[in-house]
Amino acid sequence: MLGAIAAVVSGFHPFEDINRAYVFPKQNATLFPDLPPCLPRMLNLRGVTKSYGAGRRVLAGLNYTLGAGEYVAIMGESGVGKSTLLNLIAGLDVPDAGEILVDGAAMSALDDDAATRLRREKFGFVFQAFHVLPHLTVMQNVALPLLLNRQAPQRALQMLDAVGLGDRAQDYPRQLSGGELQRVAIARALVHRPKLLLADEPTGNLDPDTAHEVLLLLRDEIKQNGASGIIVTHSPAAAATADRVLLLTRDGLRPMDLRQQA
Repeated sequence: MLGAIAAVVSGFHPFEDINRAYVFPKQNATLFPDLPPCLPRMLNLRGVTKSYGAGRRVLAGLNYTLGAGEYVAIMGESGVGKSTLLNLIAGLDVPDAGEILVDGAAMSALDDDAATRLRREKFGFVFQAFHVLPHLTVMQNVALPLLLNRQAPQRALQMLDAVGLGDRAQDYPRQLSGGELQRVAIARALVHRPKLLLADEPTGNLDPDTAHEVLLLLRDEIKQNGASGIIVTHSPAAAATADRVLLLTRDGLRPMDLRQQA
């Protein structure tokens, strides 16, 4: 059980990477490199390249700098590598070339224990597949990051209230709809005030009104906590809540103007 818990909170898939997770306690120019000196770098991507299968290149020499406090949305066609990029940033996959630094730490220099601690303490994840643990209540699922980081669990109910599920705290995942499970995953990702939030289609199963409320919650939590966030989405409405929107193509990341897509 502890292995599965650590897997979810540290960002590993609870089935594919259970053994590694069991650690309880140049094609494009760099975008926006001239961040003000007062804005620390939360994330640096330097020449990141990733291929799959028989040389199918997904990312090629990707460079990007994300400042502390920035919230960006990444859009792009299906299969272009958006989810792959999030997995690389989180250390769930490794690039073929290049370097990824999170809060100054090079992911490639971390052993499994150190990488797990970094994810547990500084990352928040919203997966498309939720990864909610079925044998725990909704409250217990949301409280996991707090318990693993030795923090008081009271904020779990506060986050459930924030996503409209305060009255479902003692229910089990099997009693919830897909949209409700997605909100549980969002509450869990935010509960320990992570420094870097990675969200993969976080509102894909939500109705428009709930999606709007959740997106505002994501933005507010990031801003209030001085954190950074990356949301991957196909939704222009979701992307519009971010500070800036980037388009991922085979040639890399470039700024995107949503007004030109209308």
